[in-house]
Amino acid sequence: MPRVIHFEIAADDPERAAKFYTNVFGWQMQKWEGPQEYWLITTGPEGEPGIDGGLGRRQEPNEVYAVNTIGVSSVDEYVAKVLEHGGKVVNPKHAIPGVGYQAYCQDTEGNMFGIHQNDPSAQ
Repeated sequence: MPRVIHFEIAADDPERAAKFYTNVFGWQMQKWEGPQEYWLITTGPEGEPGIDGGLGRRQEPNEVYAVNTIGVSSVDEYVAKVLEHGGKVVNPKHAIPGVGYQAYCQDTEGNMFGIHQNDPSAQ
């Protein structure tokens, strides 16, 4: 059964936001060496309940959100299910090099979520 595996937070100033979450919650932040400005968030030790996340630069002014990402076996299969059941695709399937494939969707109420397929060969 697909589960929430990741969350994302948008920020005007990701470095400032990273410092905030580190100071408030003690989360560890590591800047990702990928093609976009992004910080990986570790919220606690492996083996304890909870999930880790990411922090990225806000794409649009006044964009406020936290997005949960759900791990799936196939982004293509789940995009089809989203559309079949009245949802929308807001950012189509794309590769995260060396990590996998991701798409962002909206449910029937307008809530955004991500779907992610692990695939280290993604380019």
